[in-house]
Amino acid sequence: MLALKPHQGSWAPVDEAHTPIDAARELAWGGPQAPGAWTKVVRRFRDGRSTVWWAADAVLGGYGPHQAVRLIVATADPATLPAKATWYLATNLPRPGSVRAAWSPHPAAGLAEIVRLYGLRTWIEQGYKQVKDELGWADFQVRSDAAIRRHWALVACAFTFCRHARPADPVPPPHLPPAPADTDGGERGAHRHSATRATVLAPRRPLRPRLADPLRTAATLVAQLVEQAPAR
Repeated sequence: MLALKPHQGSWAPVDEAHTPIDAARELAWGGPQAPGAWTKVVRRFRDGRSTVWWAADAVLGGYGPHQAVRLIVATADPATLPAKATWYLATNLPRPGSVRAAWSPHPAAGLAEIVRLYGLRTWIEQGYKQVKDELGWADFQVRSDAAIRRHWALVACAFTFCRHARPADPVPPPHLPPAPADTDGGERGAHRHSATRATVLAPRRPLRPRLADPLRTAATLVAQLVEQAPAR
């Protein structure tokens, strides 16, 4: 699964779509009551929030619902296709019920499953950054092939150990109300207020001057990221 830039051009006849965003604009949309080519997808997050998105198979050049690679458009608003809440995805997962699904080595995936899978990208990228920067994944230069493979295996083991030994997810206070549903599609853009962010503030004045605890601050920031993580 790969994200495409909305204005990434491709060869096509003059009267056909040339970019992913052009292909998305050609999909019929008559509003939530008459979605046309779009399918409703509900995205759920770990903190209980949920938001409604819309997804569809688009046609662009060699991309299509029955081609080897599909073009999936997922957005919070098919009418405006907001830049910060619209995904253009190329995937080789076949469409359920298509001819390719019968012989493809990859399992068929519906629109909701594709949106769910791509929603996990933030945590995959975060884990890769930690492996590369903190654990030295890229520090394998000038080594033999066997040494490189051993180095990667050790880094993977170290990352697994760190994940296993990490502190438990913080439990929000019971008196806080549940976080409201997103109104901006759940992506980057408009600022969102979370009830649990009040825990960032100190409950009272310190008894004496002292240094701030960097580990506690980091744990608070990580907790805020976990709130916005997909349910699975």
